[in-house]
Amino acid sequence: MSTFTLHDLEKRVSDRARESADVSYTRKLLDRGVVHCAKKFGEEAVEAAIAAVGEDKSRMIAEAADVLYHLLVVLHARGIALDEVEAELGARTRQSGLDEKASRKSG
Repeated sequence: MSTFTLHDLEKRVSDRARESADVSYTRKLLDRGVVHCAKKFGEEAVEAAIAAVGEDKSRMIAEAADVLYHLLVVLHARGIALDEVEAELGARTRQSGLDEKASRKSG
């Protein structure tokens, strides 16, 4: 089992964001703006969904890793820390998933 965590990945994204776009894919993504980062995240999410229903386990794992990386890039681009997302998830554990989802519906 790996000891590499999402917080480790978040730190790596932050570190790479400070590097030159000549050597950092993360910096290159961020330089193109949050819209580009979000589109890339969406592409990776679609690829993960396709892998979930039609690919083997190793492909799904690889696509899930891409989704998590690109999500952290989008969060970084928006100035949102992983801790903030974790706090939201923690707050949601106070009620069932069905109740939480129903509370977000409008009209």
